[in-house]
Amino acid sequence: MDRVFPPGSRYATTGTATLTDTSGREVVYLRRRFLPPAAGATVLAEHPVVAGDRLDNVTARYLGDPEQFWRICDANAAMNPADLVEIGRRLVVLLPEEG
Repeated sequence: MDRVFPPGSRYATTGTATLTDTSGREVVYLRRRFLPPAAGATVLAEHPVVAGDRLDNVTARYLGDPEQFWRICDANAAMNPADLVEIGRRLVVLLPEEG
């Protein structure tokens, strides 16, 4: 089985691997995805979270695509996107790398 993720997905460049279980069945799984290093990345903006902010809207504002919210999660080392919209927090928005 070959999993294909859209080019803009956080998993687009993540490979798969195969494991054979005890019954001999092959199971395809997604390899672990590591966060790209933030060191050296270009900061596009710092966004102060205000009442009513939603991460998809913040992402659309700075990156032009609300489905790229995961980039802001990565830049702010957040596992849970909801943690990022705490009023008063400053979100780092990094310029997406080419590639």
